[in-house]
Amino acid sequence: MNSADGQADVCLILFAYQRHADYPLVLIANRDEYYARPTHDAHWWDETPVFAGRDLEAGGTWLGISRRGRFAAVTNVREADGMHPGKRSRGALTHNFLAGDTPARAYLEALMPHDRDYAGFNLLLGDDSGFWFYSNRDHGIRRIEAGVHGISNGAFDEPWPKLSSGKAELAALLDGEFTQADLLEILTDHRIAQDHELPQTGVPLDIERMLSSRFIRSPDYGTRACTVLTIDRDNRVEFCEQNFRDAEHGGERIIESFDIDPPCNFGWQ
Repeated sequence: MNSADGQADVCLILFAYQRHADYPLVLIANRDEYYARPTHDAHWWDETPVFAGRDLEAGGTWLGISRRGRFAAVTNVREADGMHPGKRSRGALTHNFLAGDTPARAYLEALMPHDRDYAGFNLLLGDDSGFWFYSNRDHGIRRIEAGVHGISNGAFDEPWPKLSSGKAELAALLDGEFTQADLLEILTDHRIAQDHELPQTGVPLDIERMLSSRFIRSPDYGTRACTVLTIDRDNRVEFCEQNFRDAEHGGERIIESFDIDPPCNFGWQ
């Protein structure tokens, strides 16, 4: 749970990089947040050619992509003292990259000396050099290799139940034909993990249980948006996001498609 520290981030990212013949990137993500936190659904920003949702409290975004093909997403790191705010919003990490021109690795190198200005984060960036990961909890810049990967609120590819099962379902889906609805179905799984499977992150057991499902539901906190993003080899972006007002009521479904211009190969092989 992250809203009390004034941030904007997602809590589950599953993605296949160079794993499918037609779609070098297939990415799905859930944003979990307090229902009362003000949010603007995914849209084209006025000030820069970026398509992303916007946190109206801190001003940043949890996930987005620019018309030039710059991609960014951030998750928080779950810690016992994680409700203490950082000096800066994690949503600025994604916002600044999407709106800027600095190559992904150089952006992360410049961030490293200042990463303690933020509460714990996992940051995923993409541009024409490939896909990159950085966390201010392990401090190593990682270039993403081909495969099916996942990021939640722990380490990269850490085998939390919802991450391991979600990666397996995504990998199986990519072996055949699939639709956006198929990908959304992976995100809306609300099964709770068994107690012996739960990570020990320092939060109370009842909270750990509630947060163990991919789709989170509680009276005041839960999954606010399920996002599906694909990029094909012709640089065509397909973006679908299902929003939720609360645990029982869906919101607007946002669908957008566009061509990356100029073409960006994201390190495709």
